[in-house]
Amino acid sequence: MSFKRMGTALTVVAILAAIAFWQWGRRIEFTLGGMMVNLGYRLQDPLEEYDFEHEELTPQQIWEEFLRQNDRAASVREVWPRSARHPLVALVTCMDARLDTSEIAGDTRRYYYVLRLAGSVLAPKEEEMLELAVANGTKVVVFTTHTDCAAEKMAADAAQRPLYPSLTEALAERDERFQEFLDRPVIRERIAAHELLVQRMVLDTATDRVVPAAP
Repeated sequence: MSFKRMGTALTVVAILAAIAFWQWGRRIEFTLGGMMVNLGYRLQDPLEEYDFEHEELTPQQIWEEFLRQNDRAASVREVWPRSARHPLVALVTCMDARLDTSEIAGDTRRYYYVLRLAGSVLAPKEEEMLELAVANGTKVVVFTTHTDCAAEKMAADAAQRPLYPSLTEALAERDERFQEFLDRPVIRERIAAHELLVQRMVLDTATDRVVPAAP
C-alpha cells in the first residue's frame, strides 16, 4: 500500500473513531472504566497470601493491616476524589462476602444505597430506612436472595436451627417482611404512580448474575 493510500485509510479510521466517540463517547468511557476496575479486581483477587494470611495472623494483626490498607486507599481518594451522586437504586443483599455490589451492578459510581442483611431479612428499621430513601428520590429497590446461602442452609438443617433461633425465625418471616415493606403507604403510593419499581431477584453467587425470583 502506498503512503498516500495509507494516509487516506488512517484519516478515514480517525474520522470514524471521532464520530463513534462523539456518538457513543460516554458509553465508551463507562465501558473502559468498568474494564479497568475489573482488571484491578482480577489483579488483587488471587493474592491470598499478600497481607491477609487468614490462618496465621492474629485478630490484632488483621486489624492493623486493615488500617494500613484503609490509609493507602484514603490517600488515593485524597488525590483523586470521587464524584458525589444521589442514589437512585437501593440494593438489599445478604452479608455474604462473595457478593460484590459493584460487580453486581457493573458500576462503581455512587448511585446505589446498599443494605447488607443476614439472609436478606428486613426488620422494621430497615423498612423505614428504605422508605426514607424512596422519599428522598430513590426510584428502584432491588430485594435479593442468593444461591448457596449459609443462612438458608442452616434454616434447612434441623440440627442447626436450635443453635441460631433468632436467625431461623427471621428467615421464616422473610417473605412477610418483604410484603410488609410493599404495604407501607409511601411505597404503595409510589408504585401505583409508577414512580417506584420494586424487584425481587435471586443472585447467582458464582457469577453475580440476577434472575427473577420464583413467584
